[in-house]
Amino acid sequence: MKRELSTTHLQEFEAHLLCEERSTATVGKYLHDLRVFYGFMENRELTKSETLAYKKSLLIRYAVTSANSMIAAVNAFFRFCGWYDLCVKQYKIQRAAFCPEERELTRAEFLRLTATAKRHGNRRLNLILQTICGSGIRVSELRYITVDAVRRGEAFVNCKGKNRRVFIVTELRKRLLQYIKEEKLKEGAVFVTKNGKPVSRHNIWRDMKGLCDEAGVPREKVFPHNLRHLFARTFYGLEKDIAKLADLLGHASINTTRIYIVTTASEHRRKMENMHLIQ
Repeated sequence: MKRELSTTHLQEFEAHLLCEERSTATVGKYLHDLRVFYGFMENRELTKSETLAYKKSLLIRYAVTSANSMIAAVNAFFRFCGWYDLCVKQYKIQRAAFCPEERELTRAEFLRLTATAKRHGNRRLNLILQTICGSGIRVSELRYITVDAVRRGEAFVNCKGKNRRVFIVTELRKRLLQYIKEEKLKEGAVFVTKNGKPVSRHNIWRDMKGLCDEAGVPREKVFPHNLRHLFARTFYGLEKDIAKLADLLGHASINTTRIYIVTTASEHRRKMENMHLIQ
């Protein structure tokens, strides 16, 4: 039987994702990826060979990780439609043994970024950087850092269908309380725009990039998620407990957490030099 794509399929799939209580970001990502797939298919007949051709075409325009996420969206859609025979395998990715040094944000670089934000009088950005790096929270989870959460000293985050506690350490809590007082915030998210809406990921990304030149930090190192990686490496360096770190980061799998604590080749070399096994 000939199978065709339609806007009705897309609408029904969207309703299905919402019923499954997927996050707004996840639903938006799936729908975006499916529209790309729809654009590729145009008037083609929906077959396994065409799906494989789509998979191959993704590598021309996207990195492997991005291609895999787009394949995952299409596969989820096929399973929803009952078209299991159309599903395709994702590309295999070999886990990197070392973190590229040009991508690893150091503690010294982080401190230069926060100092630059402070120097410019951008206290909100300064505290956003410290909140992400000091708690390991995702940038999309900043809305859970509310006035009440700061007063309690912990936030309760719901992400990807899972709930977890995010601790706000004493010094960060003190600074946030002072900020709340000065901004006359009574309730809701701490980091908001002049209109009272939570600061968007795009604005945070843009403002962080604006600090790079003056802070002397390469632009490719400066993005919100790299602060989360710095939190993970610092915590693991102190505790050496990957299970606890996985809980703090909200990871269901320790294999995901391992990606966060990969160090540079230079760091591995330094540790080997300090072994002093050659006499």
